[in-house]
Amino acid sequence: MKAIKQIVATGIVAGIVGLMVGWGLSGSDGGHTPAVVAEPGETWTCSMHPQIRQPGPGQCPLCAMDLIPVAAPAAGDSLGPRQLRLSPAAQELASIQTAPVERRFAPVETRLVGKIAVDETQVRSITAWVAGRIDRLYVDYTGVRVEQGDHIAYLYSPELLTAQEELIQARRARERLGDSGTSVGQTAQATVAAAREKLRLLGLKEEQIERIERTGRASDHLTIYAPTGGVVIEKHLSEGAYVQTGTPIYTIADLSRLWLELRAYESDISWIHYGQAVEFSTEAYPGEVFSGQISFVDPVLDERTRTVRVRVNVANEQGRLKPGMLVWAVAQAEVGAHGRAVSPALKGKWISPMHPEIVRDAPGSCDICGMALVRAEELYDLGDAPEREMPLVVPASAPLLTGKRAVVYVALGAGLYEGREVALGPRAGDYYLVREGLREGEEVVVNGAFKIDSALQILAQPSAMYPAGGAAAPARHEHHHGGH
Repeated sequence: MKAIKQIVATGIVAGIVGLMVGWGLSGSDGGHTPAVVAEPGETWTCSMHPQIRQPGPGQCPLCAMDLIPVAAPAAGDSLGPRQLRLSPAAQELASIQTAPVERRFAPVETRLVGKIAVDETQVRSITAWVAGRIDRLYVDYTGVRVEQGDHIAYLYSPELLTAQEELIQARRARERLGDSGTSVGQTAQATVAAAREKLRLLGLKEEQIERIERTGRASDHLTIYAPTGGVVIEKHLSEGAYVQTGTPIYTIADLSRLWLELRAYESDISWIHYGQAVEFSTEAYPGEVFSGQISFVDPVLDERTRTVRVRVNVANEQGRLKPGMLVWAVAQAEVGAHGRAVSPALKGKWISPMHPEIVRDAPGSCDICGMALVRAEELYDLGDAPEREMPLVVPASAPLLTGKRAVVYVALGAGLYEGREVALGPRAGDYYLVREGLREGEEVVVNGAFKIDSALQILAQPSAMYPAGGAAAPARHEHHHGGH
C-alpha cells in the first residue's frame, strides 16, 4: 500500500508540473483559466494517465480528474518522438538549466573515520637477558620518555656472577702463560674471548666488561639500559619480581611516527589506493588539518562491519597527536576513463615490498629491512594508458534514473530538447561517467529535466517513465485500477 501511495503521489507531481509546462507550450500567461472548449482536431488527456486520449473535455475514466488539452506542435515544426520544444516563457517557468558534456578527471572525495594508533614498526620490548631478580626499576610508571642508553632497571643474577668469574679466571690463566705462542696459550686466549662474548650476550656493555677485566672484581648485579629511545607504554613487572631469560620488563614505542587507522566502506574501496593523500582533523585541534599518505590497504574485508582497514603514515615530531585520538579524514582521488582511481604520481617509482612507505626514484635497498626495491607497477595497479585518459562526464543531476535505464535531455537549440537513453559508468562525486549516448560538447539539462519529462508524458510521448510512450501504459494502469 505504501508503494502504491508513492506511485500515485509521483504521478500527481508529474501531472501538475507537466500541466504548468503544457500551459507554457500553449502560450498561456497563467492569469486566466483556459476555456474548456474543444477545438477542431484537439486531443484531451489526463495529467496522471497520459494514455487516456479523447477528442473533447471530460473526466479521466481511471482517476476522475479533469482532462486537459494536449498542445499541438507549431505549424511546420516536425518533432521526433522524444523531442519537445519549449517557448522562452516555458523554459523560464520550468527553470531549465544546462551544462556541457566534458572530458575531465572526475574528483571523488571519500570521507573516512578512524583513530590514531601506535606505529607497530616502532615498538620495542625490553626483556631480561639473564635470569634473576629485579631489585630496582628506575622507570617505575608508564608514559615516561627514555633515550637510548638510559638506565632503566637493576637486576640481581647469580648466573651473571658466575659468568664474570669465568672471565676473571680466564684472564688470570692467560697472564700466567704470557704471550706464549703454543697451543696452550692460544687456548687461553680463546677462553678469554669466549668469556667476554658470553657476558656480552648476557647484556653487559663493552665498558662494563672492560671494567671487570681491569678491576678483577665481579658484580652480582646488572644494570639494564634502554636499547632505543621512546615512550614506555607498558610496564610488565614490579620491583622484587623474579625473571627468566626473555621475560618482558618494558614495552617502548617511538611516537614520533604514528599510524592513522581508518575504515573504508565496501562501496568506497574503488576510490582508495596506495599513495593517496589524506587530510584529517581531530577534536583536540579544531580547525587544524593534518595530512599523510595511505601506505597500506587491507586485502581482507571485515565481514562484520563491511569495511576495509586503511592505514596512513603520519609524522608526529612535536608529539601533538596521541594514540587513541578519534579523527575524521578525507581522501581525494581522481577517477580515470575506466572508473578507477588513478595514481600517476607513483609511475616509475621504486617501492619496498615489505615497507611500502619507502619510496625512491631509483632502484636500491629498503632502509628498514634491506630488501631490494621493486617498481611500483609490479606492486600496485596504477592504471594503463587508457585508464589515465580523462573520462567523459556529466553532472550528477543530469540523468533521470529509472531502474536499469538512464535518460538525459539534450538541448539542441532554439528551445528544442531531446530525450536520450545513455549508458552510465560509476558515479564519481558530483559527476557520472558516460559510456555511451553522448558526445563531448553537447549541452544537457541539469535542472528542469523532470519537468520536460512530465510534459512528454502528458503528450503521451516516450519518456523516462514510459519508454514506449502512452501506448505502452494502458494495460498496466487498467490492471492497477481493476485491482481496486
